[in-house]
Order: sequence, then C-alpha cells, then structure tokens
Amino acid sequence: MGASLSNLTECSGASGGPGLGDIPESCVACVFMHLTPPEICNLARLNRAFRGAASSDYVWESKLPPNYPLLRSILLPSSSSSSANNSPLSKKSVFALLSRPLPLDDGTKEVWLNRVTGGLCMSISAKAMTITGIEDRRYWTWIPTEESR
Repeated sequence: MGASLSNLTECSGASGGPGLGDIPESCVACVFMHLTPPEICNLARLNRAFRGAASSDYVWESKLPPNYPLLRSILLPSSSSSSANNSPLSKKSVFALLSRPLPLDDGTKEVWLNRVTGGLCMSISAKAMTITGIEDRRYWTWIPTEESR
C-alpha cells in the first residue's frame, strides 16, 4: 500500500501514470474549500498544483467571515487598500493579518480570527469593562499583579 501511495505523489513518474500533480488546480481548490486553513497550508507543501490552489482568493474568501471588509477597515486602516508596493492584498494575506491579535481602544481590547474555525475572537481587559449600577469608586481599586495578562 505504501508503494502505491508514493507513486501517486509523483507528477508523471517512470510508470507514466497520473499523479497528484495532474489534478487540475480548480478541482484542488474545490476540495480545499472544505478543509481548515492549517490543513490547506500543510497540503500546499505537496506539489505545485496544491500550492497554486492554496493561494487562490476563491479558497481564502470562504475562510474569512462575511463582514471581513469592515473588520479589515477597522483593524488594518494602514493596509486597507494596498500593501507597501501598491498591490492589493490577497485574501490569504488578509486572513493571515486578521489571525494575529490586533489591539483596539488603546490596547484595552484585542481582536483576531480563529485560525481553524475562522470565528472572531476578542479579549477584553478588566479596565475596558464597566459595571453599570456600581459607580462607587470606594469598591474599585486596581491592584497590579504578576498574574495579569
């Protein structure tokens, strides 16, 4: 079984039979639509067709949340229209940028995309929270500790 599997990874080996490299890039992209981003990145290392499909905007747009243009404009204002060389960012690059924790509201909040699910995650510091109804400052004192963050 192992020998027959290794023959599949060769493009057009000595046997002259088809291999994984012979699968059309559009078919690979359709399969990638059903995989998680880490799985896509791992498979992109196999061959040229997989690498090309893994770079497709079609694949990565499906991994971004529906409101990603709004998130991009709020969280990445300096790179909202282009990168340093005036070329538009690919959807894969946008996913990578949004997957890093990005600070909001003077660093009291952080927002990022979950790399596996594509869901939006948020971390809110205690100083960013307000508790309604209890405005008496006698009950609230900030005690810095080594355990925070």
